Amino acid sequence: MIGIQKALQIAKNQARRLAVEHVGYTCAVGRVLASDVFSDVDMPPFHKSAMDGYACRREDLGKALRVLEVIAAGKSPLFSVGAGQCSKIMTGARVPECADLVFKVEDSELLPDGKIRFTGEKTSSNICLQGEDLRTGDLVLPAGTLLKPQHIAMLAAVGATRPLVYCRPRVGVLSTGSELVSPDVEPDISQIRNSNGPQLQAQVEKAGGTACFYGIVPDDEHAIRDAILKSVEENDLTLVSGGVSVGDFDFVPQVIRELGFEIHFNRLLVKPGQHTTFASKGNKYIIGLPGNPVSSFIQFEIFVSPFLCFIQGINPPEVRLTLPMGQGFRRKKTDKEEYFPVIVSPDNRVKMVAYNGSAHIHAYHEAFGFIALPVGKAELKEGELVYVRPL
Repeated sequence: MIGIQKALQIAKNQARRLAVEHVGYTCAVGRVLASDVFSDVDMPPFHKSAMDGYACRREDLGKALRVLEVIAAGKSPLFSVGAGQCSKIMTGARVPECADLVFKVEDSELLPDGKIRFTGEKTSSNICLQGEDLRTGDLVLPAGTLLKPQHIAMLAAVGATRPLVYCRPRVGVLSTGSELVSPDVEPDISQIRNSNGPQLQAQVEKAGGTACFYGIVPDDEHAIRDAILKSVEENDLTLVSGGVSVGDFDFVPQVIRELGFEIHFNRLLVKPGQHTTFASKGNKYIIGLPGNPVSSFIQFEIFVSPFLCFIQGINPPEVRLTLPMGQGFRRKKTDKEEYFPVIVSPDNRVKMVAYNGSAHIHAYHEAFGFIALPVGKAELKEGELVYVRPL
């Protein structure tokens, strides 16, 4: 058995990056940039006014100034500003030549002869200088950026309307087990509804992939082989839940080998999810997950999701909060790294969720996140700081 960090390193070493494609920038949220994006303009592209006011020369502050024109945003000034002159200007408009200051409308006085005078005590220039944010040719977004809404604004600002991004990972999802029935079927006394399939599809989509469900596959070697082969042919990654342990009907590892895949590991020093399998063949991958729903859920979060990052050329983001325990907690066995669902109270203290083991998926519906207890650690004391990974 190996720990999760070694498992992730093995997976990263085997990961081959996906193909790339150009997409419209408005559809690029959640995609990963495959090439650098540079600015094709200065930002701002000209000296612009930061507010509604009057553009003048600083040396003329306090003097009565003749208004030359009104400059609206999007319109070019018609006149340069000379001694004793000013132009009324709107926020975002281009500052006229020779003006080095804009004073606010609120700090102005209209004189009887129609001239304008500054009435404030002092003022900053209130001018956004050309290129103070970006210069033409500056790197805007580097390759490997996971695009979020704020990045879409940058793409738009520099005219990168068809960015080059990695293709979305295509992920096939199979649920194995003769005891499983579809969620819309009432199970008989020996059956249970399939929750892993819908759960994994949702996790794939949340992680930025495209999921395709290949149905419930009975515990039959030939059926499992056919389903895995079809998924492998049509996807980058195949997720198989169930059938990866050591029972008489756990055919998945055998089938994976028969299909020519190399199994890099099939057991992890973690709980839940000990029987997790990772295999590769060229640029195709199979991850076998345990059939218990909490095990498959947690293993997706700590292993599958990072792997989807690896094949898109990025390191998985590490989001974890350091918070104090709001109660003491003790576990019986310490031979594995173990994950527990938690909530965070209004006073930002961590509390354990009632949890009965790897089949208790109901425990996670109200969880804020989960914490990990490393090998050898049995107890958490009230007030002790822990790392919470949000869900």
